[in-house]
Amino acid sequence: MEAQQITVPLRRCNEQYKELDQVLRILPQTSEHVKQLQHLHDTLLLDLWKPLLPEDIHAGEELHVRVPASSVQEMTGFLNQHLMAHKVLIHDVQEQLDSSMPREGQGKVPEGYSYTVYHPMEEIYHWMYRIKESNSELVTQHYLGMTYENRPMYYLKISKPSNKAKKIIWMDCGIHAREWISPAFCQWFVKEILQNYRTDPKIQSFLQNLDFYVLPVLNIDGYIYSWTTERLWRKSRSPHVNGTCFGTDLNRNFNASWCNIGASQNCSSLTFCGMAPESEPETKAVARFIEERKSDVLCFLTIHSYGQYILTPYGYKTDLANNHQELMEAGEKAAVALKEKHGTNFTVGPTSSILYKNSGSSRDWAHLIGIPFSYTFELRDRGTYGFILPPDQIQPTCEETTPAVMTIIEYVNQKYFPSSAVAVTSVSLWLIVLFAWTLS
Repeated sequence: MEAQQITVPLRRCNEQYKELDQVLRILPQTSEHVKQLQHLHDTLLLDLWKPLLPEDIHAGEELHVRVPASSVQEMTGFLNQHLMAHKVLIHDVQEQLDSSMPREGQGKVPEGYSYTVYHPMEEIYHWMYRIKESNSELVTQHYLGMTYENRPMYYLKISKPSNKAKKIIWMDCGIHAREWISPAFCQWFVKEILQNYRTDPKIQSFLQNLDFYVLPVLNIDGYIYSWTTERLWRKSRSPHVNGTCFGTDLNRNFNASWCNIGASQNCSSLTFCGMAPESEPETKAVARFIEERKSDVLCFLTIHSYGQYILTPYGYKTDLANNHQELMEAGEKAAVALKEKHGTNFTVGPTSSILYKNSGSSRDWAHLIGIPFSYTFELRDRGTYGFILPPDQIQPTCEETTPAVMTIIEYVNQKYFPSSAVAVTSVSLWLIVLFAWTLS
């Protein structure tokens, strides 16, 4: 059984249309419930949000599903008849989609750019240019490759000039088009580094030893398509089977047990793995770039939504990474730092054991080629809004995720550059003493 790419219009065509697409949370209790839901998935054209594939529906584990307006009554009647616990998470999908779109001019503020609204790709391109121009002492913009639809992929390099060779922290966002909070976080993270590096001893220490490479949107074609045509589009936009279906799940297209489990060879599937490992220009560009620098990349971070997880390798097998304990130690410290900000709980662990099995992910690929620290962040939330996280959630999401990411970077920095950690501690103690002396 395959998860189908469901078409969702960006705007409701007929405002008088009373029936509404809804997102339901369902908790199957028995194996019979599971079989019934898998059958309904195919007959009613349901759009699974969690899990992505019907074969990953299990008794005792909740699923989130978008139900077309024409099937809502039949679906809820069936659930009631078979005594399946369920709840409406989103009563009107289209209304929620509309509310997530910025109003004209909303992204512009007196300072020049708002980090609390979602931005279309054109504005992100302009933002990258302005960031580079206004922070030329630290930021450079670099060409990575071209997308299928011939759009340039750029990353920002944040690097403090130094005579010594430095290591690399890689971060990419927006590999899945509909996960708008992901590119929003990449932009926020860059802003935080640039606003605070002059006064924050930890960031100063990072920049002595590490360069940050940030790719704000990996799946540019899909992201643009989610703004112009289908808000809930997930994949890239390359055509397959003579143009009968479109898009590849770019996070199933890396050479990590490619298309083995949790991925599909059916091009209409949400988890279509492509025609071969790195068959897509976007994944090929990332893989080529990282491969050439793999001896210098210490940490590979890829940002997604939703679910509130910090995921470690592996997704395609239950074997643990060779440095599993330190991956968990750094990840759990990050989860603690994240919770301290707004009380949000994240789960930490290997993908295959705490989420679902999947092959071809960039996280697993990065670890397999020798990058010691590799994580997937699945940001807010746990299903209340799902892939349609409203703009008022951008700031708290970014505020809590930034210290979590910084915690992992600090862990990496202390591991590979312990003398820097001592220096930061000394500076911090000196500042405390100075502050106490000033008060006295």
